Amino acid sequence: MILEGKKLVITGVLTKDSIAATIAEQAVEAGAEIVLTSFGRAFRLTQRVARGLPGTPEVLELDITDAAHHTALAAALEERWGRVDGVVHAIGFAPEACLGQPDGVLAADWDDVAVALQISTFSLKSLAVTLLPLMPPGSSVVALDFDARQAWPAYDWMGVAKAALEATSRYLARDLGPRGVRVNLVSAGPLRTMAARSIPGFADIEAEWHRRAPLGWDVRDPTPTAKAVVALLSDWFPATTGEIVHVDGGAHAIALASSTAPGKPDDVLGDANAAVIDEGGVTSVNDPADPADAADAGADGAPS
Repeated sequence: MILEGKKLVITGVLTKDSIAATIAEQAVEAGAEIVLTSFGRAFRLTQRVARGLPGTPEVLELDITDAAHHTALAAALEERWGRVDGVVHAIGFAPEACLGQPDGVLAADWDDVAVALQISTFSLKSLAVTLLPLMPPGSSVVALDFDARQAWPAYDWMGVAKAALEATSRYLARDLGPRGVRVNLVSAGPLRTMAARSIPGFADIEAEWHRRAPLGWDVRDPTPTAKAVVALLSDWFPATTGEIVHVDGGAHAIALASSTAPGKPDDVLGDANAAVIDEGGVTSVNDPADPADAADAGADGAPS
């Protein structure tokens, strides 16, 4: 098993359909011992998912914007394991004004944008700094991303945050490399999760994605993305850092949809509120009714 003996921290689990939940399941099956993080009203939801995972991993409290939570997390992990071999960053949130507005990026003011950038981008650095003293050489940081090379409908400031996340991962790869710690991103195609109800118009991306992907793309299956994350957490990529691994059916490489695109699975196309980037694509938006629970939002659109 490629993660035999590894001690991993996985953020971003809210429901059993979360990409982070699938990552957790795959990691345990690959031999890892894991803990999950959550906070606020989502904590009990994450615990419910944990009870359905092999070994019922513990859920530790982490509001990614709370320095006291970071200190407590590091202390709990040092007492439990004495080390951390890998961490999965599946955290993202943007206030309502930052996504899907008629005026696009013109709609949000700095206060809203600052929240999106702190939680969706800066959190990668803050989480890495918190766990770095516990990470031996050979450790791995893997974050979930969504292709930020282009401007997407409705994605707006979250797209900007993802572009910044990609840059942040490269600089972290530079700065953590001398300590033997790798930093990589997995960029997935759109996946259906709770975040679907938060971004209007994402069904357009879902439909176009399947037309462009040479291998096709199943918006209901986070397993390919989870397997890529597990591989990067393992020792099988010892010299890979600062990389973005695309798990999207190949859509990122194709400029125009082919008239011979693979046949789509049943019900791949849904209504405008049925598809959105998920943890795998790491677009995460919290339940708009719960802005206070945003700080450890998993890419499936809810606190992790």
